[in-house]
Amino acid sequence: MKFSKFGQKFTQTTGISQLMDDLGDALKSDQPINMLGGGNPARIKAVNEVFLQTYQAFGNDGSTNGNGSANTALNSMGNYSNPQGDAAFIDALVDFFNRHYDWNLTADNIALTNGSQNAFFYLFNLFGGAFTDDQNQSVDKSILLPLAPEYIGYSDVHIDGQHFAAILPHIDEVTYNGEEGFFKYRVDFEALERLPALVEGRIGAICCSRPTNPTGNVLTDEEMSRLAEIAKRYDVPLIIDNAYGMPFPNIIYSDAHLNWDDNTILCFSLSKIGLPGVRTGIVLAAPEVIAAVSSMNAVVNLAPTRFGAAIATPLVKDDRIKQLSDEAIKPFYQQQANIAVRLLKEALGDYPLAIHKPEGAIFLWLWFKDLPITTVKLYERLKEKGTLIVPSKYFFPGVDVVNYPHAHQCIRMSIAADEQTLIDGIKVIGEVVRELYDAS
Repeated sequence: MKFSKFGQKFTQTTGISQLMDDLGDALKSDQPINMLGGGNPARIKAVNEVFLQTYQAFGNDGSTNGNGSANTALNSMGNYSNPQGDAAFIDALVDFFNRHYDWNLTADNIALTNGSQNAFFYLFNLFGGAFTDDQNQSVDKSILLPLAPEYIGYSDVHIDGQHFAAILPHIDEVTYNGEEGFFKYRVDFEALERLPALVEGRIGAICCSRPTNPTGNVLTDEEMSRLAEIAKRYDVPLIIDNAYGMPFPNIIYSDAHLNWDDNTILCFSLSKIGLPGVRTGIVLAAPEVIAAVSSMNAVVNLAPTRFGAAIATPLVKDDRIKQLSDEAIKPFYQQQANIAVRLLKEALGDYPLAIHKPEGAIFLWLWFKDLPITTVKLYERLKEKGTLIVPSKYFFPGVDVVNYPHAHQCIRMSIAADEQTLIDGIKVIGEVVRELYDAS
């Protein structure tokens, strides 16, 4: 059976398909798996209790007057929303952001999608790919990633080819909690400003994740301000992937602030607060972008799913979503990061391991300097021993990784697992990596 070019692109093996396959296989495996490779959030008791209470309230309230929870549950499962998404949830989000940030939003500034991956499929194809310029000439535009490495799921969302330009990072040695052996990526603005594609008008949008998946890096307020200024200067939007960021789930440990204007597109998700299965993404942008996303929803999905909106609406209205983020979710992951750092230092303290400074998200990014093998091969060896991580090669869209050794020396390790899984998984990583260095 022959597929079109579109079909061939989306059926080939990719980093994100491998990641999701490994996650699914681990969940149904008969053998114990140290799952340190997926993006699944942790199951935090205090958070789960609130979700369960909200869900149970759907059935406990028998109201049929249009305001009761039972009716809300039936509406969420038994009716389509319009293509923009569930109106009650959108209104709650508008009130929430105006209440906390004074952005003067209206419902025209927000659309829902079936997860943030769905949102980035839309946005990267809206702003990257084939364009027609003012002289009716065809021009190919790319999405500029100002700080590689970046999220594995970006790489293959374009419907035709890959349209990325990426800037390699400055790497600074830093301390963490007074300890050596850490580094931090920073934006190389000099290289960014010299980028021919930007200067020549071949950039369609600038995009960054904050905190960054995979590294846990949090771009500073100064870096974000400079990126916003550059985006305005070149008349392209600044897209911020806020899946791990403020105000929910707020997995950020550094001093950072969230800003928005009509040249900024903010993307949020319910996944990392603990609801990945409801597939609910949130796009906050100028009305023309929201109209485009809504039109794409109509074609691709008819309408976004409503169940996640039904769960989250009361939590947004009374600020419990922010309270849970600040008081349960962020402290949990900060503690997990500290536990994982301690275990890694114990396992590999005398070996050439550097850890990206943990500033947020649900991962640690580990750099094995001069590793004798690539981390793709390391991934295979660890997988054989029942431990899953993600190799760094897949996190560099827009980079010629063949000529960039650093792209083959790092791994992403999830810290969302329970403490025993962290202990067992890091023990395996330590044993395998020590053997590799000792044999070289």
